Amino acid sequence: MPKEAFTSKAIAITLVVLTISAIAGIITMTILFEVQTSNLNMTARPTWVPTTPGPPPDMRLPKNLIPDSYEISIQPFLHIELPEGINGSITNQSLVFTGNSTVYFHCVKRTNTIYLQSKNLEVFGGLLMNTKTREMIKVLKMMHHNDQSDFLEMPLDNALEVGGNYSLYLSFTGEISENLEALFVSTYQEGDPATEDDTGRQSARRVFPCFDEPDFKAVFHVTIVHRIGTTVLGNAAKKGSQTIDDEWEMTEFFPTKKMSTYLFAFTVSDFTSISTPYDNVEINTYARPEATAAHYSQYAATVTGDILRFYEGFFEISYQQNSLDQIALPDLEVAAMENWGLITYQEGNLLFEEGVSSLLHKEQIVTIIAHELAHQWFGNLVTMNWWNNIWLNEGFATYMSFLAADSVEPTFKIKELSILFNLHSAFEQDSLVSSHPLSPPAKDVQTTLEIDQMFDVITYCKVKSQITLRYLSDFMFQNTEPSDLWRYLQKAVDDDNGNAKVAEVMDSWTKQIGYPVVTINTNNGVINQKHFLFNDSSESRYVLNGHCSGQFSVWLTAPNWQSSVFVSKDGEWLLANINCTGYYRVNYNLENWQRLLNQLETDQSMIPLMNRGQLIDDAFNLARAKLVDVTLALNSTRFLQNETEYIPWESAVRNLEYFVLMFDRSEVFGPMQEYLQIQVTNLYNHYKNETGFTKIPRDPTSHNQENLKMRFSCFREVNVTSIIPNLRSVIYCQAVAAGGKKEWEFAWKMYQTTSDTSEKDHLRKALSCTKKTWLLNRYLEYTLDPEKIRLMDVASSITDVARNVAGQALAWNFIRAHWDYVSQDGGPYLINEVTKRFSNQFELEELERFRTDYDLGPAARAVDQAIEQTRVNIEWVKEHKDIVLNWFEDVIPRRV
Repeated sequence: MPKEAFTSKAIAITLVVLTISAIAGIITMTILFEVQTSNLNMTARPTWVPTTPGPPPDMRLPKNLIPDSYEISIQPFLHIELPEGINGSITNQSLVFTGNSTVYFHCVKRTNTIYLQSKNLEVFGGLLMNTKTREMIKVLKMMHHNDQSDFLEMPLDNALEVGGNYSLYLSFTGEISENLEALFVSTYQEGDPATEDDTGRQSARRVFPCFDEPDFKAVFHVTIVHRIGTTVLGNAAKKGSQTIDDEWEMTEFFPTKKMSTYLFAFTVSDFTSISTPYDNVEINTYARPEATAAHYSQYAATVTGDILRFYEGFFEISYQQNSLDQIALPDLEVAAMENWGLITYQEGNLLFEEGVSSLLHKEQIVTIIAHELAHQWFGNLVTMNWWNNIWLNEGFATYMSFLAADSVEPTFKIKELSILFNLHSAFEQDSLVSSHPLSPPAKDVQTTLEIDQMFDVITYCKVKSQITLRYLSDFMFQNTEPSDLWRYLQKAVDDDNGNAKVAEVMDSWTKQIGYPVVTINTNNGVINQKHFLFNDSSESRYVLNGHCSGQFSVWLTAPNWQSSVFVSKDGEWLLANINCTGYYRVNYNLENWQRLLNQLETDQSMIPLMNRGQLIDDAFNLARAKLVDVTLALNSTRFLQNETEYIPWESAVRNLEYFVLMFDRSEVFGPMQEYLQIQVTNLYNHYKNETGFTKIPRDPTSHNQENLKMRFSCFREVNVTSIIPNLRSVIYCQAVAAGGKKEWEFAWKMYQTTSDTSEKDHLRKALSCTKKTWLLNRYLEYTLDPEKIRLMDVASSITDVARNVAGQALAWNFIRAHWDYVSQDGGPYLINEVTKRFSNQFELEELERFRTDYDLGPAARAVDQAIEQTRVNIEWVKEHKDIVLNWFEDVIPRRV
């Protein structure tokens, strides 16, 4: 947007949160990761008194032993007879793995007890040696703790001395999971197996006994024994392979870089790859053979090198490995995982089929690849010290992924879209009392459950910052805490002759929940800030920096401040937080709001594009918090009748979705639907005439009759490739919604036969669009069968049903009846999505009973947030239903 667009109308004000030269602001991203927990068998506590008094505090390993390296050998067995010597107590005798490991460590504090972490493994052996004297030290016994620490405790007959170097050899046996956790199996095409170890947080202990905490970095020497003819990948390049017999071969990898255990990974499969050399790095992109042959992985392979080039230029630090493998997996619990040297992706996040996959799918692929590659520096090279500061990994990776993706695909405007898809999502969850700060105390993040709950919208990036190069270079292969970063940022501030105290400013953001709403009164120039919450008050205060068109700057360290700069003259409007660079909402006095809305209706181009979207989002959420009238929020959508840009429309759709959820079971829905049809007509005609619908944004009504007829005719064609890729999802959904059994079963057949991942996703979503409850119940039952619906798709399939007003109650009843199964992957996500429509006392009471009666695991916080949000919804509907109904009825043109 040219500068003149602002100066022609009074003052354009930007209140940029945390602008200290080195800090650009705060932003957000949403990626949900869930890891299941399971219990170990109870083992009696030791009866002796160790030199280290008592068990380690706070479920953390003691710091008396520091690992240097591991030698690990693992052999997975898939659908074969057990080898001799394998313990018959393993439940699934066709899916097991065996292995051995030697961990080399040094002692920094005298102790006669070794603590490692191990989960669901049978561990035996226990050969301990002083590597300098070659003296053997006896391990008296091995005990698993019966708590969430997963400690494997080994008392010794002699103490380990400070300065000593030791090695511990262990053998182990474990079960290969079918539930997408730790070492798991995935099948495709008539049951062809692929073994994947994607350890992630606190999962390495399920594969081998280890010091499984992020600050215990070490070098890994890995050997995998696998069937001849299969391909094995690991964290480093292959050193060589050796045939063992007619059936097995052994592949050894070069030593890894010094890294945390959560980055350990390997895969065994029959996948094939394409190679794209980049400088001294060989980029190998693996997928199912038929996907590779069809070139579905070509886009990902090409863009990966471009992104690496951007990061190396930006950071001035080269990628630290000689190879980079990335693999598209049929099943994966998370969207992707940044394992060093071996990045794993859900198939749909890596494979792209020209002419079938949509533009949105391509945007998704490049953004996710950029995020995972950013982790090769932020997270892998420099790692947070403990999980309470996971934002040091995820925040920087998220911010850099926007820059990288925008650099390699500038036409996608990903930096602008990030405001919608990330900032607004974090705003919503961070407006609840049950939110959490970026950096909670370490004592509050100890168990697997507590660590899992840190991986949510808030953590994944209430952060965005310009990064000093010294921070990366000085902490290579090390762990950091926020205070380390503050020191480097403070130096940047001091070098720029600034006077801000970085630690004071940043602690106000990272150590308390939420974000502020800044209220500007343009009549008297008074600015105040307060903690923004939907249904509560708070005394939290944030340190902000505000400046006016580059001419005026002030630190807002107090709740109130006043300046004539913020006084409107001659009836001119005033706009704050230009281009949404700050993590806060803005409210104005009513007169300024009205001037801004009048400007939007007169000539919306005078307001920057991102601010047009943000004004809508702020107005609706301020209304939800009862800080402005709900009619003001609705009036902010009136200019959309002449708007053709994506961002304002998407912001409106996201916010009006709340109204749809609250009112689609009431008499408000009819007039609201009619209003939206009127508003969207010009947008529909614009894309029809200008682009032939190839770039159409999400249609908020989906009720244009001409479009609907076109969808029906395309849907039943044998050659569905004639349907424009960007419209397939909408067309499939509407055809199923308007049809019956025949259309639903046609979509189901297509879903079963297609091998394209994006096409499969479109069809899977369409199956939830039917209005026939018996078909929705059938679809829900299908989610219990992994042969029909993959486990990783269960949660999203159920939530798709819940978004359908006809399926809301069905989905809620279903997840309660089958909670143990459906919560295995994405329990918090399930709760958040299925309860969004809850807005009456009966639903609240059912949710409260659910919290009491069920083992919620990682979904506990999500249930608390759902209860809080349901209470907000009940009060909001009670107060606003009649007002909203009257507004829609008043603005709809009267029929003659």
